[in-house]
Amino acid sequence: MKGAKRRWRTDCRFFPGDRPCAHRRECEGCDLHEPWGRRVLVLKIGAIGDVLRTTPILRPLAGGSASPVHVTWVVGEAARPLLNGHPRIDRVLTPGAEADAILAVEDFDLLLSLDKDPWPTARAMTVTATEKRGFGRDRNGVVIPLHPSAEYAWELGLSDRLKFQENQRVYQDLIGEVCGIPWDGEEYDVPAPADDSATGRRILESAGIAVGSGPLVGFNTGAGGIFANKAWTGDAYATLAGRLAAEGCRVALLGGRAEAERNERIARLSEGAAVDTGFEHSLPEFAGLISHFDLVVTGDTLGMHLAIAGRVPVVALFGSTCPQEIELYGRGEKIITPMDCHPCYRHTCDLSPGCQDLIPVDAVHEAVRRILT
Repeated sequence: MKGAKRRWRTDCRFFPGDRPCAHRRECEGCDLHEPWGRRVLVLKIGAIGDVLRTTPILRPLAGGSASPVHVTWVVGEAARPLLNGHPRIDRVLTPGAEADAILAVEDFDLLLSLDKDPWPTARAMTVTATEKRGFGRDRNGVVIPLHPSAEYAWELGLSDRLKFQENQRVYQDLIGEVCGIPWDGEEYDVPAPADDSATGRRILESAGIAVGSGPLVGFNTGAGGIFANKAWTGDAYATLAGRLAAEGCRVALLGGRAEAERNERIARLSEGAAVDTGFEHSLPEFAGLISHFDLVVTGDTLGMHLAIAGRVPVVALFGSTCPQEIELYGRGEKIITPMDCHPCYRHTCDLSPGCQDLIPVDAVHEAVRRILT
């Protein structure tokens, strides 16, 4: 004989419909019920550094409403490990067939489309949402602002004069305006550096570096391959390592597989002053590793953003990209090339010496000393 019909609360954010809920409880009589609330979809795919510096929207997004907020974030596979399990993100998706199917049938109260690439801008036009902000794509395939709040950020990508010469606003302020969420100094909102701190400590110890036994400076030597002249020279890093070691600092080299040969050469040139920490680290492990440093010297690249996320002071070196868009939260200094053609966002450059070549070791050394003292 069948029992009484159970009542299921499909309006609860913990109810998946195909398995027991996160609390392993049935709905009737449950005191943990939470309504879905306002449903927000964030399309911010990459690059990883840009994903990191978009996370300051999460706290005000959740706290700026009297009702609950349910956040779905679509992000690239490379950045996903930094968002998985985030306490202010209810669901993380990556572009593909599954995300396409889900977004085709679900409704949202707010869409935040924050990239100008083909997939997110095209998907933004087909998502069902009461309000849309950010960037979309018209019938001619042209990227367009979906709301007046995105017009300044849209024009910033169209005018070198505006982007390189006139704009003085940091990225967090710009993306906050696009979202309709005024930026009030919110930090990067990424739990990964704290969560993977123990792994980072083990990586350092395996390289022969004891945490807490003197000033520890990291050199994040790479800069990706998209824009030219984002990385300082290996010779300069080696010279700086020797100076800092003579002053009692310990220096460790940071990077991924692309920096393996470069870091090996710097370690050799520094005659042991710089220790290579290896490159076989996952993204969360790399974040946890960086969190142990007293300071990181870096170009405008992922390592810089991970240091900012971990609240580690940085000396950031700028060649082809825009220093005015980077917020250091009062924990560091920017060293900018003296070349007149900076910034340029060029993908290739034939000038010799290049803009990073002209950043002097003395300037970086003095900045490191000021921050450490």
